[in-house]
Order: sequence, then structure tokens, then C-alpha cells
Amino acid sequence: MMIDLLPSPHGDKLNALLQNPKLPESDKPRLRHAIQRYEDWVSQLQVTKESATKSVANLVGLLNDYKLSVDLELIFDSNNDFLYRQKGQLKLDNTVLEEFLPILVTIILGDELEGLDLSFGPTKSFSGLRFEEEIRSIVPGAGMTIRTKDQDFAISRKIFVRASHQADFREELLAETNIAYVASEIKTNLDKTMFQEAASTALDVKTIVPGAKYYLLCEWLDMTPISTTSTAIDEILILRHAKRLSSNVRSSFATVQGRRRNRESYLRHLRENPFSIETFERFVSHVRQLVFSNDEHDVLSRGYF
Repeated sequence: MMIDLLPSPHGDKLNALLQNPKLPESDKPRLRHAIQRYEDWVSQLQVTKESATKSVANLVGLLNDYKLSVDLELIFDSNNDFLYRQKGQLKLDNTVLEEFLPILVTIILGDELEGLDLSFGPTKSFSGLRFEEEIRSIVPGAGMTIRTKDQDFAISRKIFVRASHQADFREELLAETNIAYVASEIKTNLDKTMFQEAASTALDVKTIVPGAKYYLLCEWLDMTPISTTSTAIDEILILRHAKRLSSNVRSSFATVQGRRRNRESYLRHLRENPFSIETFERFVSHVRQLVFSNDEHDVLSRGYF
């Protein structure tokens, strides 16, 4: 699959921000430069895809360079407070990973996923079905309603659901949705509340598709680790192998002057805790194992399934 055919949630956020009337005028040239930097990053990923030596390490290296430019040069170095204070709402930083994961999976596992008619990236996946019909008020398709759940990253396949009271499907309702076989929530900072919400989502995903896998990915850990064994979460992956900066340190970043004074320490923190190649390799390995979990040749080689 070509990279330009994949969703571009991060690129979309950058371009939407350029049209945001609240964006300070002095940030617009910097944002235009960031958009050019983004386009260069996507081009570099495309070159890697076409390279005979493509690897997770090469792709994560490009991710580290680009994410540093977003976190530091675009947001942290701004001479206004808008981008830093509103980054949670603007979603400039966390959508980088939403855009990167589909690229990573399709580049590394492209040949193995060929012909499976799958979609990769953020999506709304099927999470439930109900019929909004009463005994005395017959409506087409029994008022079938599909419930969906937003997934930051999913490997999914489209499905169409029809409902009718007649065998020939007269007066039917037709709904289109997606089944997620791999679902992931991506957090910049993972705290206990987010963990509990993810555990609930994971249960919903696996109730609908028992064979699905659910992974919780976070850039920085912001809680005491909790075992996932009592939840439907398959694994939590800490992408930078580090905890979030303490609140007293972060509070000094709230103003332009504070960010300037603490720029070197913030830069050091980012460089000392890059995205882990091994963790992304582990994620890719999980996907590969799911795709080939019931492959007859592998089962016979192992001797069990």
C-alpha cells in the first residue's frame, strides 16, 4: 500500500491549524515551515519503503527526528503561549504516532499483508448493535442502530450489516462499519484514569471480536504500573521507556520566559529518552503473530496450536 493512500491525521491537523483564527500571526511562518518539514518526513518514509534495507530502526530514527521538531521547534519554541497551552486540544503532537503506526506496519509487513483487504489507521470500529423498535411500531430493519468506537489505530476490515423483517429483505436497513482485528489507543501520557478507560474499551472490542488484540501505547508513563492480567488489554507498550516529567518541572513551561530558561533541560529529556526501536519491533511482532497465528505450516512446525 502506498503511504499517500493511508490516513494522514497529523498532516490534517497541521493544515487545519493554519486556518485557525486563534493562531497568533507570528506563529504562521513557523507553522508553514513545520508543514514543509512534515511533507519531507512523509517523503523520507516513502523512500524507506522502497529501499531494500527498510527496517524498524530506520523508520523509528525518522520518527525521532520529526517528533523532536514538532515538540521542540514548533510547540515549545513558540514566542506565544497558544500552541503549548492548547496542544492537548490541537492534537499536533499525539497525531504524529497515529499517522506513523499505519506507515510502520504497512512498510514492514507489506508483503505479508498483501491481498488481505485490510485498512490501517484511525477508524470507527463496530462495538455494538441494538434495535430501536417497539412491539406496536414496526419500522424497517427493526430500527437497527450500529454503535461504534473511535480507535487511534486499528487494523480493520469493512463490513456491511443488513436487517429486515422480511426474508427477501424488503424494507431493509443497511449499515456500514468496520471490524477491528487489532485495536490500539495511543496516549501521550498514560495515567490511571486512562488505563481504566482503555480496559473498558478493550473488553468491548473483544466481546465483539473474540480473536481481536488490544494494545495500549503511551509515549510517557504517568502512573504506577498496574498488571493487565485482570483486563482485556493484551499489552501496554511504553514507547520512550520513561516517565513523564514531574508537574513542578512542567509548570515552569507555562510561559514563554519559562520555556526559554528551561529549553536545554527539556531538549536533554527528549534526546535521552527517544522512541524505542525494540518497543516498536515488539508491536510489529505482535501484529505478525496475529496474522500467522493459525498458519498450518507454522502450527505443524511448532507442534501445537
